Amino acid sequence: MNEHVAWSFVEAAQDRFRALSDRIWATPETCYAETQSAAAHLEELTHQGFRVQDGVADIPTAMMGEAGEGGPVIAFLGEFDALAGLSQEADVAVQTPMEQGGNGHGCGHNLLGSAAMLAAVAVRDWLAATGTPGRVRYYGCPAEEGGAAKAFMVREGAFEDVDIAVTWHPHALPAVIRGSSLANARVDFTFTGRAAHAAGAPHLGRSALDAVELMNVGVNYLREHMPDSARIHYAYIDAGGISPNVVQGQAKIRYVVRAETAPEMLRLLERVRKVAQGAAMMTETKVQDEVLAAVSNVIENTPLVDAMQRNLEQLGTPAFGDTDRAYAARFQSTFDDDDITDAYRSVGIAPRAGEVLADTVVPADAFPAGLSGSTDVADVSWVVPTVQMWGANYAIGTPFHSWQMVAQGKGAPALKGMVHAAKIMAATGIDVMLDADLRDRAWQDLRTRTGPNGYVSPLPAGTEPPIGAMGNLLPR
Repeated sequence: MNEHVAWSFVEAAQDRFRALSDRIWATPETCYAETQSAAAHLEELTHQGFRVQDGVADIPTAMMGEAGEGGPVIAFLGEFDALAGLSQEADVAVQTPMEQGGNGHGCGHNLLGSAAMLAAVAVRDWLAATGTPGRVRYYGCPAEEGGAAKAFMVREGAFEDVDIAVTWHPHALPAVIRGSSLANARVDFTFTGRAAHAAGAPHLGRSALDAVELMNVGVNYLREHMPDSARIHYAYIDAGGISPNVVQGQAKIRYVVRAETAPEMLRLLERVRKVAQGAAMMTETKVQDEVLAAVSNVIENTPLVDAMQRNLEQLGTPAFGDTDRAYAARFQSTFDDDDITDAYRSVGIAPRAGEVLADTVVPADAFPAGLSGSTDVADVSWVVPTVQMWGANYAIGTPFHSWQMVAQGKGAPALKGMVHAAKIMAATGIDVMLDADLRDRAWQDLRTRTGPNGYVSPLPAGTEPPIGAMGNLLPR
């Protein structure tokens, strides 16, 4: 088997990015508050000699680094945000928070951004070594978990001259991501009533908490009458206080509304708004809603998917050894059978008995279940041909957004899988650089799928990144 030219460039540069991943793991920060993580990525881009722009789209923790001259522009998309409440010690197969209530990298974004930048550096080095015209960019994108930063970056034109975008996400089974994701909107509903003494003058009160609870009941009835693939979730942001003898004069609830496409999601959101208005009428309160963030559905790109699949099949799986499998087995013992089955289902293949770490790549003819979650990569995919892959980083069955994922985030399998993903991404980037026909076919595929109207942002006019609300933003 002939090695792809990209692989040696990735291997030569990998050490600093293993260290960067560990550094980000050690400073987990959430939605739009990733100051230390962004600073570390900026520092590495500067060290690597990239032309750096920070504060992209007026987002303090967003950045872009570029290298090369002329030619096509290939973008690698990176992330580095963590999740609230998932603090966990590394390498420990028992739930052991480092800080009660602290953050943790329960979705592997410490690995995600580091591998994307490693791929960008490898392509930069290949461009320099070969004298090939072209530009490579690394986009450091904050707030994927709940903040939709890429949607705001797209709206501000950050990707308007990009030819192709490439990214990945940590997982247990290496696969090219096919199919779509769910569009979603994250909306706060604030009810305002009238406070009163709950015993002395309850008739004078108008309970905002009652309105929230009635809204929840109404939405639960709505679930019977929405598409099977749609999802609605909610969380109390402000239940109106802790005094039961006071009629709650204000209460706030956050809803996430998801559907297969952005137009479907927006229609479903309007129905949820009507339920909220009905709850306000029943309780004689007032309701206001505020869209914090919204993302589209992913647009798959067949030519790029096929190109990345060829590179994945050529490289195979990471070179996991017995020590790696013993490490992963400790974590797999904490999962139940459903966790393991779901990992295979998510990439469209049958479970393999006794497999702890990925032994083979997911074939092109697998039938994945589709992305039941949401991602702001979707908004990039509407304006630039985009391709992404799942990595092989964790024990098979590791649930996303779990303490087990945090615990494995600095382990040898995670880092081997990170370098493996960088090789696939760099190889795909170089292939696109060298093949003008591939670029043309990727753009034609995008235009065919998006139709004559193209991208319409799911963000309402005037919506700004909820930078000041980062403490309350919930995972995607």
